[in-house]
Amino acid sequence: MYNINSIVLAIFLLILIIDIGTVGYMFIEKWDAFDAMYMTAISLTTVGFSEVHQLSTWGRLFTIFILFAGVSFFMYIAGGVVQFMLEGHIQNMLGRRKLDKVIGKLKNHYIVCGYGRIGRVLCGKLVAKPIDIVVIDKNEELVEIMKEDGVTYIIDDSLHESTLIRAGIHKAKALIAVLSTDAENVFLVLTARQLNPDIYIMARSSNNETKSKLIAAGATSVESPYDIGAISMAQRVLRPTVTNFLDMAFTDNRKEILMEEIAINAKSSLINLNLKNSGIRQTFNLIIIAIKKSNGDMLFNPSYEYVLSDGDTVIAVGEASNLLKLEKVLDP
Repeated sequence: MYNINSIVLAIFLLILIIDIGTVGYMFIEKWDAFDAMYMTAISLTTVGFSEVHQLSTWGRLFTIFILFAGVSFFMYIAGGVVQFMLEGHIQNMLGRRKLDKVIGKLKNHYIVCGYGRIGRVLCGKLVAKPIDIVVIDKNEELVEIMKEDGVTYIIDDSLHESTLIRAGIHKAKALIAVLSTDAENVFLVLTARQLNPDIYIMARSSNNETKSKLIAAGATSVESPYDIGAISMAQRVLRPTVTNFLDMAFTDNRKEILMEEIAINAKSSLINLNLKNSGIRQTFNLIIIAIKKSNGDMLFNPSYEYVLSDGDTVIAVGEASNLLKLEKVLDP
């Protein structure tokens, strides 16, 4: 990379060549310092001015040396400038190709459209899971921020079908629309649903009037940050202990207690066993607080006689390490 050290070296070489030329003409032709430096300058820059004084044979040989030194110096400067201009572009191209290869290999990942305040916080939570995500945003000023956050990104308009295809929407598990306006989110949901009829789509809505439009466009669920924020504030006032517990359970960097949902796979060894004989409480030291059945019904505080079935989703509370062990058993 053409950095500050290269610039310092170029300045040093220029001064050195001027000094050598000035001293050389003073020694060979017996000129004064100004005439010698002037002759050196017009020789270095190859401007083609006439000689200051008549040159001797040795003076002409020395001028040839100064000419070659000047041409070599300016070729070095030009090469450095070209390198400085192209190297960053080449690095960006190689980096983009690498990201595209990573995206091409992803499956069951999450696509987040929009990396504003909400999108960035959302991605931070997903990455901490960890979950594979692809962020789409057309603001090039966010590139350095996304690099710093360590997310896989595409700088383009998420409203274009080609951009969503490039993000792997046909293989993605979910798409989250958090663009700046509701109109953009509605159009994005329509486009995404047409490209992948089975994908889970969550969309942000700024007001209640837009929620029905987003649902009609194909959103699986619609969330309003303002409503969620107001509800959270009310719960903190009315039920501070409960909200503190939930905060602790949903904070990924805490290891002593977490709340997690785990879908039961048909290959699980616990299929068709009731909770009493599953050994979940004894083996993993976890508490099953609810089970979501395959038909969508939610069963709170399930009986120990409840039989685990394919398609159920277990909601458990306990240590992170034990939750991970249970996930390997329920979804091998």
